[in-house]
Amino acid sequence: MYIGDWLARRADLTPHRVALLDAAGDMRPITFRQWNAAADRTARFLADRFGIQRGDRVAVLALNCVAYLDIWFACGKLGAILQNLNWRLTPPELAGLIADAEPALLIYGPDFVEQARTLRAASAGPRFMALDPERRADPSDPVFTARDEVPETPLPPIDLMADTPWVICYTGGTTGLPKGAILTHGNILFNAVNTVAGWGLRPDDVTILNAPLFHTGGLNVFTAPLAHIGGASIVCRQFDTGQVFDLIEHHGVTIYFGVPTMFLALQQHPRWETADLSRVRWMISGGAPCPPPIFDAFRRRGIPFRTGYGLTEAGPNTFWLPDEDVERKAGAVGYPLPHIDVRLVNAQGEGCAPGEVGELLIRGPHVCAGYWRRPAETATTIVDGWLRTGDLARQDAAGCYTIVGRLKDVIISGGENIYPAEVEAVLAGHPAVVEAALIGVPDATWGEVGWAVVVLRDRCMVDAEPADVEHQITAYCRERLARYKIPRRVIVVDALPRTGAGKVDKRALREVLGVGRGNVERSTLLDIRT
Repeated sequence: MYIGDWLARRADLTPHRVALLDAAGDMRPITFRQWNAAADRTARFLADRFGIQRGDRVAVLALNCVAYLDIWFACGKLGAILQNLNWRLTPPELAGLIADAEPALLIYGPDFVEQARTLRAASAGPRFMALDPERRADPSDPVFTARDEVPETPLPPIDLMADTPWVICYTGGTTGLPKGAILTHGNILFNAVNTVAGWGLRPDDVTILNAPLFHTGGLNVFTAPLAHIGGASIVCRQFDTGQVFDLIEHHGVTIYFGVPTMFLALQQHPRWETADLSRVRWMISGGAPCPPPIFDAFRRRGIPFRTGYGLTEAGPNTFWLPDEDVERKAGAVGYPLPHIDVRLVNAQGEGCAPGEVGELLIRGPHVCAGYWRRPAETATTIVDGWLRTGDLARQDAAGCYTIVGRLKDVIISGGENIYPAEVEAVLAGHPAVVEAALIGVPDATWGEVGWAVVVLRDRCMVDAEPADVEHQITAYCRERLARYKIPRRVIVVDALPRTGAGKVDKRALREVLGVGRGNVERSTLLDIRT
C-alpha cells in the first residue's frame, strides 16, 4: 500500500492553516506550507550534508521543539528512520540504545550537551550535530541552523509504502534494554485515521504538545493525527502547569492529552478552580491507570474527561468512550476504533465471556512491524497477526472495555486473583491519598499478599504514626473491597518512582522495599524520589 508524503499533501490542501505554534520560542505561528517547506529543507540538508538516505537511522536527544518535528517529517520524506531517544536515561543507557539502532547521525539539544560529550567519547558510531550553535559538545560539531542555507526545493519523491519504517520508538520497559518498536508509515497513518474518525478530531482543534517526543504519546496521540486532518499543535519544551493554564485560556486549546500525574498537578495548582476552561471540548489521560478523584474533579469543572489505552507497539490510540458513557462508565476505555480488532483470552487461549478478565489482544494496521533486530521477541509478541499486550481487561455486556492491570502484576493470594488497578482506584479515592501503588509480596500462608504504597496530601496523616495511617486506610478499603483484596501493609512515601514513560516503576518500589528480605523501616522509604 502506497502512503506517500502526506504532510506535503496537507500543505497543498490547507497551506495557510496554522499547523504549529512555537511555545518553546516566541509563540510564532507556523502554517502547513511553512512547516512542509522546513521539513523539505531539513530533508535536503540531511541528505546533502550527512548522506542520510532510505533506511538510515537519525537519533534525536532533545526536549520538544519545532526542529524536532521538522527532523521527524524530514526522515519520513527520505525514508529514513527517527530514533527518538529518551532524555531521562543515563549516558550508559543511551549508549545501549545507540549500539542497538546504530544511527548514522545523533542530533542533540542544548540541554544535553554533557550527555552528547559522554556519548561521543564512548562511541565511534554516529556523527553528532547540535541544535544550538552556542551550545555544542565539541566545537567541530555541525549545527542545525546551517539548514537555513539549503534551498527548500523538495528532493525527488520516493515510494513511501505502508511497511516503510519511520520511527524506532522504545518501549518503557523496566527490565533490561528497552525494545525498539518499529513504527512504519502505515502504522502512523492508520493511527491518525483511527483517531480522527473515532475520536472526532476536527480541523479547528488545537492541542498542547508537552508530552515528550521520545514517547509514542508525544508523537502519535495528537501530533500526527492533527497534522493529518489540518489541526494545530502548540509545541512546548515540556510540561509546566502554569503554561498549560495560560495556553488553555489564551490560545484556544480544545483538546488535551496527559498522563495522570500531569492532571493531578493541574488540579493541585492554585489556578484550577478559576481558570477559564470553556473552550476545551474534552481531555484524555493515558500511560497509566487514572485515579477516580481526577475524574470527579473534571466532572465538577464540566470538562468531559476520559481515560485512554494504548501502547508503543500499537498506535497508541485503540479505544474511545462515547460522550454518553463518559460519566456513567468513568474509568472504562470504551470501544475499539474503526480499523482495529480486539479480543480477550484466558490462560488457555480461550475467549472470555462478558465480565471475565483476560489478556487483551489487538489486531490492526496500527500494530507495529515488530521489534528492531529482535525476531524471537517479535514472534512471541505478535502471533498470527495478534499483538499480545500483556494487559488485562474485561468487557461488559455492551462490549465496552475496562483495563484492570498488567498480567505480570496480578497478585494471586490464596488462589484468588487481585488486580492492582482495582485496589489502587479504591486507595486513590481516600481523601488523604494523592497516589497509590499496590505490589505483590511473598507470604508464607497465602503465597502472595498486597502491600499498598501511598503518597499522602493530608499533613496530619503524614505526621501520624504508621499504625494509625495503616488502620485508617485499611478501614476505608474494608468498606469497598473483598477481604482478600485489602492491603496487608500500607507504607507512606514522599513520591512514587516512575519510568521514563511516566508509569509507576513497581520494580523500583520492590527493590526499595526489599521484598523478601525482612521488614522495612518507614524512614527508609521516605527517601524515594521520582
